[in-house]
Amino acid sequence: MDAGRARKIADRIQQIVAEMLERRIKDPRLGFVTVTDTRVTNDLSEATVFYTVFGSEAERADSAAALESAKGLIRSEVGRQTGLRHTPTLLFTHDPLPDNARHLDDLFAEARARDAEIAKRAETARHAGDADPYRRPEDRDGSEEAEEAEDESSERAGRSAT
Repeated sequence: MDAGRARKIADRIQQIVAEMLERRIKDPRLGFVTVTDTRVTNDLSEATVFYTVFGSEAERADSAAALESAKGLIRSEVGRQTGLRHTPTLLFTHDPLPDNARHLDDLFAEARARDAEIAKRAETARHAGDADPYRRPEDRDGSEEAEEAEDESSERAGRSAT
């Protein structure tokens, strides 16, 4: 089967499920559910519906139970509205993406705080050695001239040895 057609059907199933959850499913266990994505196999036999629930773990579990109990009604509506000969089996899966994104945001905030702390320490930090470790021509004194004379004598000694 064409993957493009499967993607279009997945988008349509996502719309149908979202509308069903908003308008027709009146289960009190169903919390604030958002359908985030739907994936359909290329043979159109299974549709995985990813959802998120705003709330606690208990509300997430209640919403999962409500979705499982309403699965037959939702599947029949999907079959009716898509016009497919064989309606895909629906599998509801909690989408971990928002939780992962929240965790990454927390890590980024922690990294920013550490960077700010390091920058604050760097403002009052001093270099371990001299502030300017490089020699300049204006800094010359007698000791450097003695080193140059020593370098010249070693060069002469190296030439006479060959």
